[in-house]
Amino acid sequence: MKLKYVGTGTRVLNFIIDTIIIFIIAYIAFKIHQWYVFYYKINFWNFGWFFFGTIFFYYAIVESIFAKTPGKWLSQSKVVNQQGFKPSFFAIIIRSLVRVTIIDMFFIPFLNKPLHDYLSKTEVVES
Repeated sequence: MKLKYVGTGTRVLNFIIDTIIIFIIAYIAFKIHQWYVFYYKINFWNFGWFFFGTIFFYYAIVESIFAKTPGKWLSQSKVVNQQGFKPSFFAIIIRSLVRVTIIDMFFIPFLNKPLHDYLSKTEVVES
C-alpha cells in the first residue's frame, strides 16, 4: 500500500485546531472544579492538570475510535500504522502519552516527524 504522508503545514493546522478544542474542554472542566473547590472545599488542582489530562484522554479516545481528530477531519488526514492500517489501541496510548511530554515536538528536525509518531510506529497520511 502506497501511503501519501501529510506535510508539516497540515500537521500544524491539525495541532492548532485540536489544541483549541482541548483548551476549551480543559477550561470548562477547570471552572467546574473551581466551583467545587469554592463550595465543597475539595483540594485545588491547577489548570495544567486539566489541560494535560485532557490532551491524553482527547487523543486516546478520539484516535482509538476514529483514527482521526477534528483537526484531521478538516485537513482530510488520518493516523495509520506503518503498513497503512488503523493503529492498535496500544499504539494510540503510546502516542497520547508521548504527546503530553514537552520534548515531543523537538524531534521533528532529527526524525522528520514528532516523537509520538516515531515511538508508536504510526504515520499521518491523507485519507
